[in-house]
Amino acid sequence: MDFASVKLSIIENLGSAIGWVLRRAVASELGRKTVLSSMRQAMFQGRDAGQTTLQYDVPPGFEDQFQAFGKSHASAGRSEPLQWDDCYPCLQDNTTETPFDRHYLYHPAWAARVLARTRPQHHVDISSSLSFCTLVSAFIPVSFYDYRPAPVALDNLYCGQADLTSLPFEDASIESLSCMHVIEHIGLGRYGEPLDACGDLKALAELERVLKPGGDLLIATPVGRTRVQFNAHRIYDHLQFQEYLEHVH
Repeated sequence: MDFASVKLSIIENLGSAIGWVLRRAVASELGRKTVLSSMRQAMFQGRDAGQTTLQYDVPPGFEDQFQAFGKSHASAGRSEPLQWDDCYPCLQDNTTETPFDRHYLYHPAWAARVLARTRPQHHVDISSSLSFCTLVSAFIPVSFYDYRPAPVALDNLYCGQADLTSLPFEDASIESLSCMHVIEHIGLGRYGEPLDACGDLKALAELERVLKPGGDLLIATPVGRTRVQFNAHRIYDHLQFQEYLEHVH
């Protein structure tokens, strides 16, 4: 990848993520690539839509709250059934601030703002957050591809299947492309793909191959102490990942 210049910039408030802005020489012009390197857990188990019996202990005070609400519910003349066996305790939400996962909140917000500014006629996403793609498709036509295709039916959104190490697109054919928090997974077998120690590098090469000269590529990866946490993901040193980007061919 022939870069005319490389500028490293830290993106604040992104948790353990870092960003690069790279400009690539394309013919007589400078192409542009924008690169960002960047649960709630169930309260109980064994409960599904058809199971109504609680399988866990409730903390002190919860039953008192239930009884107090029951009296208010009855005196208000509400008709909806209120039964103990239908309780669904959410016991970690009474906080002073609304909690969120910085690692997965900021990068889709960043990418959406980029697309709101660039307004491509069509955007292609490879396996990023599906919710990100559904929201962006409200104002930009989006094609979402994943190794495991998503059966989502929405206007302005196409969902298809693709292997990131062998994308079904022509060379230099995509003007606006994103692949966020995906590269670090490729080749670890987590999502059913073949094991491949160089899967992430092959994926980067494919993204480079299909990106149109002057097009935008939005990437997010976890950064920190470099390691492979098999089979979840890889963690990259930000300088190491920058080198990967500079040496993709």
